[in-house]
Amino acid sequence: MSDLIVHGGKPLAGTITPSGNKNSVLPILCATLLSRDPVTLRNVPDITDLDRLVAFFRSQGSSIEWDRGRGELRADHTGFRLRPGHDELPQDMRSTVLLYPALLHRWRQITLSSHAKGCSLGVREIDPHLDILRALGADIGDGDPLVIALPGGFRGARHWLDYMSVTVTENFAMAAALAAGESTLINAASEPHVQELCAALVAMGARITGIGTSRLEITGVEQLHGATITIGTDYHEVVTFLALGAITGGEVRVARSLPHHFDLITRAFAKLGVAIAHEGDTAVVLRQQTRRIPEPFTRNLLPKIEAAPWPYFSVDLLPLMIALSTRCEGTIHFWNKVYENGFSWIPELAKFGAQAVVCDPHRLIVFGQRPLRPAEVDSPYVIRAAVALTMVAASIPGRSVVRNAEIIKRAHPRFVENLRSLGAELEWK
Repeated sequence: MSDLIVHGGKPLAGTITPSGNKNSVLPILCATLLSRDPVTLRNVPDITDLDRLVAFFRSQGSSIEWDRGRGELRADHTGFRLRPGHDELPQDMRSTVLLYPALLHRWRQITLSSHAKGCSLGVREIDPHLDILRALGADIGDGDPLVIALPGGFRGARHWLDYMSVTVTENFAMAAALAAGESTLINAASEPHVQELCAALVAMGARITGIGTSRLEITGVEQLHGATITIGTDYHEVVTFLALGAITGGEVRVARSLPHHFDLITRAFAKLGVAIAHEGDTAVVLRQQTRRIPEPFTRNLLPKIEAAPWPYFSVDLLPLMIALSTRCEGTIHFWNKVYENGFSWIPELAKFGAQAVVCDPHRLIVFGQRPLRPAEVDSPYVIRAAVALTMVAASIPGRSVVRNAEIIKRAHPRFVENLRSLGAELEWK
């Protein structure tokens, strides 16, 4: 693992363009396996999770041409085979589960001997994925290893999710796109990256309505064809650069910022006394003298930022707001409605001198503007928590170390280089 050495206390300033969305490109690349024709992806981010997925495809005979400089990837799965001795799927990322529909469509059976690792936010259950595969015609074994068979191909079905799961919704969309008949998913996730996957499937010939809502209706087609698909901007990176500008007292402009997704995000920044402006498709955080948390009209309640499935405030962005709140005047309540281990990294935040109280696994109170000092902290296996610790380090004059921060590379291409372009002093060691 790699450590980040951060020499903080310098206001960041400049203009930057974020990369393509990691949470879009992974399921879309998995979806290319549904087609017998080549598919070209543009604005592809250079991230380690994608390296692993590309390596898996190549090991099974796929032709993957990836021009990292241009951010363009061409996937041709004509030669794809699940080779003897290579039927174990890559298990070091949770997006592996997104291969299930395509593998079942091609080979009618897969064997699972272990579960994807993902990250440390909490248990990532496989049962909801098995439920939708079963609903769409798969036979699920009960042994270990687990055998999933699809003897007659996918069949259309109506299914109501227990909760708005992103990856379960994505798997349903991929399977239903090639199912015989009509399929309906109720309580579907609607995050921007889910919308992008559905749009990519439509570009490949799928028939999907309700994109961006909690109800997807899909009419199955016999086959999907090739297409050229551009991966959209990673709104997580947009928020990361803006939050870094705000916490360091700088002025940062982020191009291609997806302003149509930003209403609630802008409001969350405002709850921390930070104004975000939009100039066309560029988001701007201006240099501010104070960051004061406004008191709510209902004075007996703390101001609150709560995160839940989209269109709520994104839970993946909550650590960035927590980091920023340590530099704001006032007290604020954070509520993570998704992950049971979402605040497991807060003891590391306290090493900087931040004052935060974990009320229970889902609620946190931060008392802002406490004196902070440089520190050496340990990053958990959570991408945004590692970024949040780096944010705090960047705001404190002096040398800090964020140990085991390499997980940032799973989602942020050229993380150090991008921050250096804004005036930050940090390096991998």
